[in-house]
Amino acid sequence: MTPEEFRKAGHELIDWIADYRQRIDSYPVRAQVTPGEVHRKLPDSPPSQSESLDALITDLENIVVPGITQVQHPMHYGWFPSNAALASVLGDITSSGLGTLGISWESCPALTEVEEVVCDWMRQLAGLSDSWQGTIHDTASTACLTALLVARERLSEFSEFGGGLQGLNKPLIVYTTEQAHTSVVKAAMLAGFGQLNIRQISTDPQTYAMSADVLQRTMADDVDKGYIPAVVVASLGSTGVVTFDPVDEVVDIAAQHGAWVHADAAMAGTAMMLPECRDLFKGIEGADSISWNPHKWMGTILDTSLFYVRDPRTLVHVMSTNPSYLRSSVDGDVTQYRDWGIPLGRRFRALKLWFHLRLDGPEAICERLRRDLDNAKWLERQVSTTDNWKVVAPVRLQTICIRHEPPGLEGEALDAHTLTWVNAINESGKAFLSASVLDGRWMVRVSIGVESTTRDHVKALWELLQATALEKLV
Repeated sequence: MTPEEFRKAGHELIDWIADYRQRIDSYPVRAQVTPGEVHRKLPDSPPSQSESLDALITDLENIVVPGITQVQHPMHYGWFPSNAALASVLGDITSSGLGTLGISWESCPALTEVEEVVCDWMRQLAGLSDSWQGTIHDTASTACLTALLVARERLSEFSEFGGGLQGLNKPLIVYTTEQAHTSVVKAAMLAGFGQLNIRQISTDPQTYAMSADVLQRTMADDVDKGYIPAVVVASLGSTGVVTFDPVDEVVDIAAQHGAWVHADAAMAGTAMMLPECRDLFKGIEGADSISWNPHKWMGTILDTSLFYVRDPRTLVHVMSTNPSYLRSSVDGDVTQYRDWGIPLGRRFRALKLWFHLRLDGPEAICERLRRDLDNAKWLERQVSTTDNWKVVAPVRLQTICIRHEPPGLEGEALDAHTLTWVNAINESGKAFLSASVLDGRWMVRVSIGVESTTRDHVKALWELLQATALEKLV
């Protein structure tokens, strides 16, 4: 494809994407396909010659789009907001179009330095002090794994340069809660801590936040057993109920043992952009690392996960490799982001944030966040004041956890009712919600935050919830 052919095809494809976004609310929210259906519509063999863009767009319309759960749909309330603001899409297209190679500062100085700048912009917008330095990872899962690797090495006196964890005579312990994202346990296992060395600290029965008292007792008990408290992962806006662990207390307790504190604020970190929400993050300045995802509620397209550390020297010491073919005369004067994470190569991800912040502007983004918070409060009031409906966890931000509890329906029968009505809504394509278990019982999460979701959409959801729950009760 020549640049001129690209120009023509690009215009057509951009028009198609714009049209798709304009009509997105006409699609079912959840993909209405069965397992293997998309696969069967695709040829078994690769094309033998070039095809037209028209043929590709036809297949996009007829094969790909029906197989998408439309997370940009205004009636999507599942999992978490996964916005892809069109301003950031332009940045993503630019990143791909430039085709840069990010393996060192020398391979693309602009990639490194734009990333430094936008990470610092985001630090300022989040109200974090200038003691933090950041980079962009693909997801918070990777950022968490990186944090645990650095914690592992700091607490093992950099065992990677010797016998590794196999050379230690004391186990390193990781502390988190059952409310933490599953990626935390996965990261701890991949980092070599071992499942038996992961402590699930109990939570407050009302707030579902980590119990600082239990953390302190558990760490002291582990020390008595000859173990090494290595790292605490504090959830700042947990996935299930968006609870906030008391990171200020966690930091003080961890400091008694020299343990690393990683603050996982994947979805909720966007709320730091709102001064009125920053009390939820009280004590975060004492953590050793922070991760949060602009590619969720804020709306910068995937994959844009921020990872901040207060001590980049330790991070670089752990993650650095310095092969001769990548060395240059400026190595001591520049940031080498290959030493800030696991991959060697990286895309020009910073352009997505750069475009998003410059074209949409932080003020408009914050206004939208406040709209979502207001819509969540509205729905919370409706549920709380309606017979047989219950809000089952404190509403901290934009996620409301609810249950329909008709008289006489308990235990497994109540669970069956909950799953029946939520599955009916999802299968209808009218809206999408995610169910989850809380205190041993199924409940339904309503995660408000899609860029196009208005109060009218939330009102429509509430009517759908009530009608479907009553219909399935009969």
